[in-house]
Amino acid sequence: MFAKTLSCAVIGLNVEEVEVEIDISPGLGNTIIVGLPDTAIQEAKERIKAAIKNSGFHFPTTRLTINLAPADLKKEGPAYDLAMAVGILAASGQLFLNPKDSLFIGELALDGKLRHTQGILPRAIFAKEKRFKRIYIPEVNAQEANLVKDLEIIPVKTLPQLASHLSGKERINSIKGKGITQTNDEVAAEIDMAFIKGQKHIKRALEIAAAGAHNVLMTGPPGAGKTLLARAMPSILPSITSKEALEVTKIYSIAGKLPKNQPLITKRPFRSPHHSSSQVALVGGGQFPHPGEITLAHRGVLFLDELPEFPKHVLEALRGPLEDGAVTISRAQMTLTFPASFTLIASQNPCPCGYLNDPEKECRCTPSQISRYKKKISGPLLDRIDMHIEVPRVKFDKLTSEKVAESSKTIRSRVQKAHDIQLKRFKEENLASNAEMKPQHIKKFCQIDKKTLDLLRTAVNHLRLSARAYHKVLKIGRTIADLAGEEKIQTSHIAEALQYRPKEE
Repeated sequence: MFAKTLSCAVIGLNVEEVEVEIDISPGLGNTIIVGLPDTAIQEAKERIKAAIKNSGFHFPTTRLTINLAPADLKKEGPAYDLAMAVGILAASGQLFLNPKDSLFIGELALDGKLRHTQGILPRAIFAKEKRFKRIYIPEVNAQEANLVKDLEIIPVKTLPQLASHLSGKERINSIKGKGITQTNDEVAAEIDMAFIKGQKHIKRALEIAAAGAHNVLMTGPPGAGKTLLARAMPSILPSITSKEALEVTKIYSIAGKLPKNQPLITKRPFRSPHHSSSQVALVGGGQFPHPGEITLAHRGVLFLDELPEFPKHVLEALRGPLEDGAVTISRAQMTLTFPASFTLIASQNPCPCGYLNDPEKECRCTPSQISRYKKKISGPLLDRIDMHIEVPRVKFDKLTSEKVAESSKTIRSRVQKAHDIQLKRFKEENLASNAEMKPQHIKKFCQIDKKTLDLLRTAVNHLRLSARAYHKVLKIGRTIADLAGEEKIQTSHIAEALQYRPKEE
């Protein structure tokens, strides 16, 4: 006796169709699963056996072979439980099944109920793209699949309910995917810029960074407010677009980090990993490569506090993603590319004790300690950071001032206008921000007059700027012009952009 059902495998952020073939033949009662399954799939034989029995069906007592094809594609996770269970019922004659137009996805509990399963959204998108008529998924995942427009979704509570539906006895009400309806939710600011005392020029720099998705490194003594300012960054970020929201939600669904009561990510991510994080945790990887923090921060902010405390090899792994907006992870049997277009906000002390060049507190570090500390961050990595900001200590008068600074809402309105200008400008270029511009885009959108060119020439020679740094100054100038509502980059815009280069290259 033979039956076949269809499911799909998530490989990185891509999805591949998987045929679940069931063969029941004479012999000793033994269940074998083949097709490069991981441990979770091997253990499925016990889950499925219990689920079928506890649902009132008969589990075959003869030899049972389950093949997950293609055989050379690695499979992981419990999402194949439902497809295997339905296939076993069909092969044993307890259920009639036409597998050509449907995908079955879901993890089974021992009592036959379907549990929440990760990676439903990319599988639903795959079903729509490959023109499957319907997709059977756990009821708790229905809202996630509902983000795919016009896809027929069958939300299943239990295995007996699904069997009744397939037999035509008691139909399950299907859902027609509505697609994304709204993403521009107001950001509830946990930390508002209005209540951060002083540091006006730092707030200005973060406004530019938010508008153009530029990377920032803040350097200053302990207690100057670097971490507080970074954590206020989400309150001034522009609204996430529908396309970006779908990208981010897809990543979080695959990573198993999508909140069960929130089917769509409606705010730009803000990730803040600890400096003890491994390279795999930060960049991604593993035996079955999974996305790391830089991918979870896609279209949002990655905040690295105490940057020199991260292992040097971990920081060096950021060089490629900062330049390319993606990370490629190679293994013996597969090569996967994860998106990683994020805004890096990093902070550091100027020396181990934190008080180098501080006017009020003497530095206790030796020259060799300071040298070793600064060498923890390589020149090539520093060159990839657009804006370098000195964060001074806040004076007592400003700390105790009753004056309320400009609110995050006001700053965010300017950032949103500048971001909208960029979206309109790059409509045909497949770019999302000024920071993503390549040399050909810079030549097209960052034209400057002779006076400004002379200023840049002087700056490049005096500051010894690299070609990359030169392009970054032009990108930042373009963002400053957008914030000012100017079509052309002015000399004043480039002059301000040059202030954000480090004092020593």
